Parts: sequence; C-alpha cells; structure tokens
Amino acid sequence: MAKHRKTHAKSGQHLPPTLGDLDHMARQALVTIPAELRRHVNGVVIRIAEFPDPETERDLELQSPFDLLGLYHGVSLDQKSVHDLPQGPDMVFLYRRPILDYWCETGEDLVHIIRHVLIHEIGHHFGFSDDQMDEIESRAEDQP
Repeated sequence: MAKHRKTHAKSGQHLPPTLGDLDHMARQALVTIPAELRRHVNGVVIRIAEFPDPETERDLELQSPFDLLGLYHGVSLDQKSVHDLPQGPDMVFLYRRPILDYWCETGEDLVHIIRHVLIHEIGHHFGFSDDQMDEIESRAEDQP
C-alpha cells in the first residue's frame, strides 16, 4: 500500500496520491485493460475529480459522495445513432477521495482499484451489463 504514497521531503509525512497522481495511474492502467475494451476507447476522456458533483449525487440518490468511485458520462455505443446530434465527448470520471477511502478500507493495490473502476465504467460505454464486465475482467486477470 505504501508504494503509492509520497513522502514530503521536509516533514517526512506521508501524503495521499494527488489528482495528478491518480490521473497518471489511470493512464497507465488504461493500457492494461482488456484489448476488447481498449481498442474502442479512443474518444473517451478520463477525468479525475475529488468527488461527484452535487447534481450527480442528487441524480443517483447517493447517501454519501463516498458511495461512487467512478461514473461513465455519455451515450453508450449500443444507444448511439449516426442521426444523433453530438453531445460532447464521452467521459469516465474517477473520484479520488472515494477511491482513496476504498483503498484504505480494503488494502487492495491502488492501481488494481483504478483499473477495475476504469474497466467497469468503460464497459458502460459499450452498454455491457455488470456480469459481462466481470467476465471480461476475470478473463483479463487470468492472462499474464
């Protein structure tokens, strides 16, 4: 777990990964996601935010902003039509504070958590069910 924490040079204090750190980890994780997902995500933008915005919290009826690790925002490929008006880029949001909270609670590797959330949210881009995404991720983890 400590390998993802920075040490402040003067005080020796451990600092949690920043938004920039998570962005870097997400970009590294993106190249490791299963090829069947990765080959179609060229236009998807990855954004790192501290928490979901208040509108998202209301829309999803979250009890706490810590309840959401990531979110796909856009129209899934199975719902897109060539007749649709462009609505901006498809985006995957990763929420730093909930991810770090989950990381601390579970002790899982932080890069693994970020990769899992990316796979899950990119799966929504394809319109996959949770079961389909779990299967894709399981197959990918079985490979070296």
